[in-house]
Amino acid sequence: MIRRQRLAAGVCALLAALTAGLAVPSTAVADETEQAAPKVELVLDVSGSMRTRDIDGGSRMAAAKQAFNEVLDATPEEVQLGIRTLGANYRGNDRITGCKDTEQLYPVGPLNRTEAKTAVATLAPTGWTPIGPALQKAAADLDGGDGTRRIVLISDGEDTCQPLDPCEVAREIAAKGIGLTIDTLGLVPDAKTREQLSCIADATGGTYTDVRHKEELSDRVGQLVDRAADPVVTPVATEGANECAKAPSLKSGLYTDRAEFGQQRWYKVDVNPGQELRASVSVADDRAVDPNYGVLLRAVTVHDREIVRGEAAGTGRTDVISTGLRYPRPESDDDDTATAETVCLQVTNSFSAAAGVKTSPGLPLELTVDVVDGPSKASDVASFGLGRGWWLLGALVLAGFLAGLLWGWLSRWRVAVWRTN
Repeated sequence: MIRRQRLAAGVCALLAALTAGLAVPSTAVADETEQAAPKVELVLDVSGSMRTRDIDGGSRMAAAKQAFNEVLDATPEEVQLGIRTLGANYRGNDRITGCKDTEQLYPVGPLNRTEAKTAVATLAPTGWTPIGPALQKAAADLDGGDGTRRIVLISDGEDTCQPLDPCEVAREIAAKGIGLTIDTLGLVPDAKTREQLSCIADATGGTYTDVRHKEELSDRVGQLVDRAADPVVTPVATEGANECAKAPSLKSGLYTDRAEFGQQRWYKVDVNPGQELRASVSVADDRAVDPNYGVLLRAVTVHDREIVRGEAAGTGRTDVISTGLRYPRPESDDDDTATAETVCLQVTNSFSAAAGVKTSPGLPLELTVDVVDGPSKASDVASFGLGRGWWLLGALVLAGFLAGLLWGWLSRWRVAVWRTN
């Protein structure tokens, strides 16, 4: 009996030692650098026109409130979120007073969902549409810190406080170089509203979206809040060319652009031997378009030889269409003389505008570029993606093998003891 206890204790001690040995490397891994908290401010138009009942049988204000409640429930814990209104308080006709009507309904900071929802519930469509002043105040609300900063503006009409042009305000914000992005959403917009909101978004590398249904509003606002929480995604405004030779050179990142209906847009990316280019593109139909459309993404050489392509088609059931591609460039036999290869990315869409719909500005385009070390790099031990984690897998296999041998030997010993007794 004593012998059996000693043997069991020895097996347990060995397994514990193996476990501790495997745990050591994890303690040696340096802690990840703590990311600065991302900040988002939702700016909501509460002007009198928000009473209009043309979104799924309800008012625009009701759709906005429902969207806010759903977004507040789903906001990531790390996001500091605030809410600002415009046109929520002053009912009079004095333009000077009406153009000052913007206030912070909920301060930017850690989110208390109950308090934020209670504040939103009190809103009622009231007055003017001072978009420019609201953007200036919202930029000040988000001042400070090193995290990503994003304004999400939801409006159903043009600014009524000219000559303070909200598009110029957005350009001034972008010129400060503070990394603040403004995304805009138009509730059942007319052509002038769409043009102004698109201009505001374009000025800071943001996106513009037409909204005609409650579900669309909730989904899009939620996507933008989630994007702010992703430190990798930092949209940068760019402008593609009509040929590769004139195209902008891009590095890894997320880029926004506008593409006219049926237009080709060209971009360039340098890829070194042993690296892999991964690219994807999304084009949004932010207005009424004809059904049956597609988007094509091609990677070609500077001599117009196609390397690889990705394509997708739609039939009017979605407002965004996306595709992607991968190009692993092989290692060079002579690394000392190898140079970067310029890969041209061509984006083509086959959208066509519905009758009576303006074709300008172009459709929103998002291009993701990622240039990474390929699996054949010498620094990667495992060619199938384990990299430097290969040794850990080997240690686990060895530990499992030894534990199996010990357990089998112990089981056979116990059976032999049982039989002798």
